Amino acid sequence: MTPRVFLVRHGETEWSLSGKHTGLTDIPLTANGEKRVKATGRALVGDDRLVVPRKLAHIYVSPRKRAQRTFELLNLGIADPLPWKVHGEKLPEVGPLCSARVEITEDIREWDYGDYEGITSPEIREIRAKQGLAERWDIWRDGCVGGESPDDVTRRVDHLIKEIREKWHAPVIGKPKSPDLPPGDVLVVAHGHILRAFAMRWAGKTLQDGPAFLLEAGGVGTLSYEHHNIDEPAILLGGAFVVGP
Repeated sequence: MTPRVFLVRHGETEWSLSGKHTGLTDIPLTANGEKRVKATGRALVGDDRLVVPRKLAHIYVSPRKRAQRTFELLNLGIADPLPWKVHGEKLPEVGPLCSARVEITEDIREWDYGDYEGITSPEIREIRAKQGLAERWDIWRDGCVGGESPDDVTRRVDHLIKEIREKWHAPVIGKPKSPDLPPGDVLVVAHGHILRAFAMRWAGKTLQDGPAFLLEAGGVGTLSYEHHNIDEPAILLGGAFVVGP
């Protein structure tokens, strides 16, 4: 068995539409954002889909309500109550399909943009030019004035990656498939910059030197391992749907 991590970016918000950096600000999904996340759930979640609820060992969700609402709309059929008050209309019950516990963690909250909260990249470059800072702002290199540096973010995601590998993946990776084997997949629902940082660190790359990953609002990415080996983490560029015998 080779376990996976599914990365889900929250759905569209008014600020993601306009390009404003949204860190600590807690804003809701747009109506279109909700609609698209529901479609993602129907397409990718199920026993014969990419994300199989019964194979999830654990679920990590950001403290921000836009991520929590995104998780709600995926409609995984969680057996236990959610650790937050539902943020919108409840979807029809699909039955207890998933026994994984849902955990809110600060490790996967969005990058703290500090002075750059609520403004766009062109506006940030203009401000930096007036301050005599490098005009070609690169968050992966420069971080955010008054907010987090790349090293700050690296420490956060490295802590979560270590926990996932030790707690959820190490017990199952490389083991023969068996009804007695516990589930090993992990779902992480969060934000654009922090999830891209997570993927870079998963593959052992620094934020400064890693490849330029993209993850659209409401998008889903997959991480796993090569050769069933926990010491060979990899980005899964294309995953097949699960089909029973």
